[in-house]
Amino acid sequence: MKYLQKLNLFIGNDDILRVGGRLSFSGLQYDHKHPALLPGNNKFTDLLIKHFHQLYLHPGSQTLQFLLSRQVWILSARKHIRRVTSKCLTCFRSNPKPLQPMMGNLPSCRVNQLKPFQCVGVDFGGPFRITMSRGRGAKVLKAYLCLFVCFTTKALHLELVSDLSSEAFLAALKRFIARRGRCNRLFSDGGTNFKGAQRELLNNMKYAAEAEKMDWDFNPPSAPHFGGLWEIGIKSVKTHLYKLVGDQVLTYEELYTVFVQIEAVLNSRPLCPLSTDPNDLSVLTPGHFLTLALLSDLPEPDLSNLSMNRLSRWQLLTRLHQDFWKRWHVEYLNTLQQRTKWFTPADSQLSIGQLVLIKDEQQPPRRWRTARVVDVHLGKDGIARVATVRTSSGILQRPLVKLCPLPGQS
Repeated sequence: MKYLQKLNLFIGNDDILRVGGRLSFSGLQYDHKHPALLPGNNKFTDLLIKHFHQLYLHPGSQTLQFLLSRQVWILSARKHIRRVTSKCLTCFRSNPKPLQPMMGNLPSCRVNQLKPFQCVGVDFGGPFRITMSRGRGAKVLKAYLCLFVCFTTKALHLELVSDLSSEAFLAALKRFIARRGRCNRLFSDGGTNFKGAQRELLNNMKYAAEAEKMDWDFNPPSAPHFGGLWEIGIKSVKTHLYKLVGDQVLTYEELYTVFVQIEAVLNSRPLCPLSTDPNDLSVLTPGHFLTLALLSDLPEPDLSNLSMNRLSRWQLLTRLHQDFWKRWHVEYLNTLQQRTKWFTPADSQLSIGQLVLIKDEQQPPRRWRTARVVDVHLGKDGIARVATVRTSSGILQRPLVKLCPLPGQS
């Protein structure tokens, strides 16, 4: 009622409730000086807002509110204008809003003690320009970075490969296993070279023992945020590489040497914030787990309760390794507790049969493909982050952050 008192309402000669205001002596038209009062949550008001929105070529909320105020005064106008215009399909196609599920929980291989590089993520970066020699007229070729990142310790292993074929990746994988030990589980995106390598590995290990089986998990297509662990690793390597090399064209051996040096630098980075104690100069790094980790993970007794002077040389090394894992549990693991973004679930849930637009960064929004949801895949926490959709060209699997539900659907 206090809000209505400010409007100085009166009933005009046409029996319409109008706003009195303070513009009676202005040169404006009568409807502009004394607009008709309309409730916000009303069917007629919604139709009037929709009519003005289409009549004046889909303006923004503030412009539409000004155009309406020349004839009518809508209670809580801004809220109801946004509610009506949010259902406009034309405006939605110009600026689609994708879904954003809440950040998921970390997988078990990220938060449990495992042998370094037992569970890894792999990705490619590049291309980088190289030459095979320093002679005159040497041909410039392309080379690529193959990055392996440990899920538990975030340690990195870098390999230089000549192309993006499955054969080149299998060679890099063999070199990685020979140096770091066998990994039981691989995570990667759905690149064709990774798919081909997986088929080759399955054929080679078809009759192998169950203990040597290697599981491979693929992220859904067009979902780089599912592999943030190795994407940030690629970014870190490129940051050092561009600062060190710039636009110079290196030979194969020179670039491989630079990769190994960058690997050493990144494996010396702290896993958690430095201690505030001025006497504590040590920091936990991925390199601590690599220098004392064995390629064959043998069972070791717990030596944390024994005195240091009672241990043999081999037991001392084992004790140091166990102390590193203790610090990993106490210092580093707690830093993974909080979510850094995507705190709340999506405002609307995706349902089967719903029409969506597929986000494509290579095309303008009005040319994004329309699809219908066929299936919604729930994670272990009951939150959907991937959906299967049907388009005119076939069935695709896409993350929810690339799907924009069309407005006006129940």
